[in-house]
Amino acid sequence: MTEYPAELIHDLLDGSISSDDLQAIQRAPKDAGRQEMVIGLEQQRVAFDDPILVCLQEALFIVRRDDGERVVRCRCGHDFGDHRRNWKHAAAVIEREGETPFFPGPRAADPDWMVLREFYCPSCATRLDVEVVPIGYPFIMNFEPALSETAE
Repeated sequence: MTEYPAELIHDLLDGSISSDDLQAIQRAPKDAGRQEMVIGLEQQRVAFDDPILVCLQEALFIVRRDDGERVVRCRCGHDFGDHRRNWKHAAAVIEREGETPFFPGPRAADPDWMVLREFYCPSCATRLDVEVVPIGYPFIMNFEPALSETAE
């Protein structure tokens, strides 16, 4: 098992990693301590001091506030609410019906049946997620981690 230096993982998170290094990391087994390293590096990059418990997406985290509540928070510090509820309900949403498919080609979504939704942070306007779903479909909750009561 290869352990990668923090500088390389920082470049990975920053999007400045070389394609060769990226492929090497993707092909290798996940090294022990990577989660803690990523959380530590992300903690240095965010605009808040509350501890990150889980990285949900590129700019979205579950954090523990000073009052003990666990909330979904954007990199800018905007809270979306309790981590057990779908954060997308508190996001700014743009729905695009009847437009050119997001993924062109033979497997493209039919624009007459589908809607493209973009979810943005209402504070910093970072695009946080995109989903292509049937018109009227509820917001998809991508993932709800099982956090223990003592998760730090």
